[in-house]
Formats: sequence, structure tokens, C-alpha cells
Amino acid sequence: MRMLHPIVHPATLATIHCTELTESMTTPLLTIGTRGSPLALWQANATRAALVRAHDLNEADVAVEVIRTTGDTIQDRPLSEAGGKGLFTKEIEDALLDRRIDLAVHSSKDMPTHHRQGLVLSGCLPRADARDAYIGPGQGPADLPEEAVVGTASLRRQALVRRLRPDLKVVPFRGNVETRLRKLREGEVAATFLAMAGLIRLGLDHHARPLETDDFLPAIGQGAIGLEIRSGDTRVQDLLAPILDADTGIRLAAERAFLEVLDGSCRTPIAGLAVIEDGLLSFKGRVLTPDGERMWEAFRSGAPEEAARLGADAGHEIRSMLPAGVLTWV
Repeated sequence: MRMLHPIVHPATLATIHCTELTESMTTPLLTIGTRGSPLALWQANATRAALVRAHDLNEADVAVEVIRTTGDTIQDRPLSEAGGKGLFTKEIEDALLDRRIDLAVHSSKDMPTHHRQGLVLSGCLPRADARDAYIGPGQGPADLPEEAVVGTASLRRQALVRRLRPDLKVVPFRGNVETRLRKLREGEVAATFLAMAGLIRLGLDHHARPLETDDFLPAIGQGAIGLEIRSGDTRVQDLLAPILDADTGIRLAAERAFLEVLDGSCRTPIAGLAVIEDGLLSFKGRVLTPDGERMWEAFRSGAPEEAARLGADAGHEIRSMLPAGVLTWV
């Protein structure tokens, strides 16, 4: 799969201001809204570069506006305690609805399954490696010493590692990719887990070990860049059409339908992954208890055009098996 590369090298993204990215004497054709982390800027610039190539534009024709979100400001507690899905998207969506931007670029795993009125997911760029990555001694959690401390902000990852290694001490671990890697180097924890896609995009994957999905099923939408626009905005939809990846959109349709049926929040460990091989879509979904002791799983396969139905069916199957109180809302 061809990777999209940003116009600006990842190492410089953290120091670039939106005015430096978009300086132009003319009004841009399109304004992209994004968070300001290095990874979010990579995603926005990958989208920008793809649009410039697809339409033979000047770089100044596509502007990038950095928007600080609620998820960026909360540093004193786990995000699962602060409101669940949407913490990294609300302010960007506000700007889209207010017409301050024309396009919102998100990590798909951050997007709520229910779109706000007036907004729609236009599609996705080609998906990168959807797996989780282990960073620590050895090849994976099995190689850690007994009762070692591991850090992750994800309830899904916490549940999965506790299922594999109940003896490990799992602690909350906040911050962007670079911050968490720095904390790991400084010895705050023995190991951590990050998305393989983000590490690859930032050129930080040299010490990462990808974890197979049999043990570590990823988050819904992990590795996919979602492009959100205003409903009925045919001008922007037409501009995006040449850069959208059909297979990624199909896979996300199954995964998001699964999550929508479960309607779980960030307080419920939910995982799922759809793949397309030889013209067949296969989906696996899981729900776990936070301690990892119990897990429910469902599988579906079928034609890609049935993606949403297959994901929803898997969600209904798991939901029918769950005891009361496993799914929580915020």
C-alpha cells in the first residue's frame, strides 16, 4: 500500500504554527482543521499533500488550521473519566459547522460513531498498519519480569495486557507519542503500547514490535485517517474523491457499525478489525471487562458491500451475550 508523505518532515511539525503552514497572499481553496500534535499535523499534511498532487494545486491553495481540543487540555485524569468519545473532535467539528474550516482531519479511532447533525464522514486515506505496537524489553508482554509496571492510557490495551499477564501492574500513561516515549526512556514504566501506524508515520517505529491481532485486537478505526465534511458540501466532496481509499472505507464501515450497535463508551474495552482478502471481508470484534478476566468475541465474513451489516450483526451477537453492566455510558 502506497504511503502518503507530509510536505513537512515529521521532526519539524511540532514547531510549525498554522500561519507558517498556510502563509499566502490569496484566499485558500480549502482549509483543513486538525489538532496540533506532531501526529495530527502529519495526518493533516498527508491530506494536504494528496490534494495538491491530485488536483495539481499550489501548496498555498490548501491551508491548515490548528485547533486545540478538550482532549488536549485534560492532563490530570484518564480521558475515560472525562466524557468518552469526542474529546479530540468536538472543537474541530465546531469549526467545521461554523464554516471556519472546510475539512476536519481526524484519527478515525477518535471519532464517535454518531455524527453530529450537519456533518458526515466523507471517507478515509489509505489505512496504515492497524496493529498495536509493544515498546519495552523482549518481544512482547510475555518477556516482562513478574509484576513489572506497564503504562497505557487505553482501557482496551489495559484489559488485553491484563488478560495476557494478570501479574503486571498497569498504570495510566498520558501524552502524545513523543511524550510517552520520553517517559518510557526515563524509566517511569518498563513498557508501553502505541499504535503501529502512528510510530511509522513519525519515523519512530525502529524499537517497536507489532503485536498480532489474535492477542491484541486493535481499536475501531486504528491506523485510518478520517476526513469529515459538512453534509451536502459537494464542492469539498468532489475535491476529496480522488484521494479516498475504497477498501479502507469498507473496513471502517464494518468496524464502526459494530461499535454503534454496542454503543460503548471509553469506559468499555471494545476492539475490532475488518480485513479484505481475495475479495472477502472478514471481521472480528471483542468486548472485555476492564480487568481482562472475561471476554466476548464474534466473527463475520461476507461480501465487502455487506460490510455495515456484517459489523452490526457481530455487535448484536456480542450484545446478546453480555451480562448487565458490562457496557457503560458517560
